[in-house]
Amino acid sequence: MKMKLNFNFKFNPDELKNLNPKDPGGWPWSAKIISFVGIFVAVVLLGALLDWQSQWDELQRVQNEEMQLRDTFLARKKEAINLDLIKKQLTETQESFGALIKQLPSKSEMDALLTDINQAGLGRGLQFELFRPGAETINGSFAELPITIKVTGDYDDLANFASDIAMLSRIVTLNDIAISPANQNLSMDAVAKTFRYLDENELAAQQAAAKAAGAQKK
Repeated sequence: MKMKLNFNFKFNPDELKNLNPKDPGGWPWSAKIISFVGIFVAVVLLGALLDWQSQWDELQRVQNEEMQLRDTFLARKKEAINLDLIKKQLTETQESFGALIKQLPSKSEMDALLTDINQAGLGRGLQFELFRPGAETINGSFAELPITIKVTGDYDDLANFASDIAMLSRIVTLNDIAISPANQNLSMDAVAKTFRYLDENELAAQQAAAKAAGAQKK
């Protein structure tokens, strides 16, 4: 014996107007199917809101954390590139500073440098009327020694003397230059300044004095 089921799924909007909510079993199949789909969609949405909400929040948190980590990585990468450049510049500066330090005499070499300055003038045929070293001035890790000089000679000899001073292996500068006539020659007054680096004992003494001064202020 064969049973034949015949379902009519044709949708008729008018049928929905006459549905009895107390007797869903008597509804037409089109209404039943629409109701089932609506209930299924409602259950899925409700489940998404109640059960999946925490997962959506966690996903959002992970995405935000990923963006922050990416930004941090790019910033650190940029810093690393800049750090390499800074290290290179620092090395170049240290090398330049080391070369400059080598041009400064030590305390024991100052007498020889004063002799070189004097010989530079005598070698150009200049007459020294004054050659007087002044008091040293401490400036950080260096000491500055001014030397008041007065020499006489012709224009070329004075110019060559200034050039010879600039060519010395040690740093010497001519400052406060004043040139005036002197008989048939010229007289030049100037302050030659040279610099030397402080030795370890002098640096230690300077640091101790700075600490003592700071303690007195407190």
